[in-house]
Amino acid sequence: MHRMRIPILLFSTLLLLAGCPSEPSAAPESAASQVSAAPAARFHGTDISQDPIGGDFTLTSHNGRSVSLSDFRGKVVVLVFGYTHCPDVCPTHLLTYAQAIAQLPPEQAAAVQLLFVSVDPARDRPELLARYVPAFNPSFIGLTSADGGEAETQAVMKLYGATAAKQPPQPNGFYSVDHSSATFLINRQGRTVVMEPFGQTATQLAEDLKTLLNQQP
Repeated sequence: MHRMRIPILLFSTLLLLAGCPSEPSAAPESAASQVSAAPAARFHGTDISQDPIGGDFTLTSHNGRSVSLSDFRGKVVVLVFGYTHCPDVCPTHLLTYAQAIAQLPPEQAAAVQLLFVSVDPARDRPELLARYVPAFNPSFIGLTSADGGEAETQAVMKLYGATAAKQPPQPNGFYSVDHSSATFLINRQGRTVVMEPFGQTATQLAEDLKTLLNQQP
């Protein structure tokens, strides 16, 4: 069975402090005191908006052009790490996100961009990514290094705390890559907000995408 390793991320703890007056005040409350704070967004995934995770990057897309995360400012970006020879987790991610986006109204679906960053750039050249990634959804974009080396993609993985380890090849030369399976949701402003664990349903992902899409800039 293909083994996945989920990266260990340290998330900030939210401290909720509530106060209650011991006696009712005789004075009428001011209008300002009656205004309650807007409730924090709730996600099915883990809110990592307060953690130093993510950042802009530039890689080569499956059509051979340089693509940066910042190119999609104004859209919600789904960031997936994987590789085309992955037997289970990667195709499951892509299929489930395709199903999630299909649950959105057309105008919201058009405001979501999935980026698939290869953890196996030596094999995942643009031509192969072009046959693989858009097969799940024509809007999905596969990304790899320009020269097939690992330095560019590893730099992106480091930004997001993702990991990958190439396994010893089989006699026929085939090898697998164990990699972390979390995916990331990035808001319209380019900030990494949610980490989604493997196994989320399409409906859960769709609801988290809607929450981000409905947030004010």
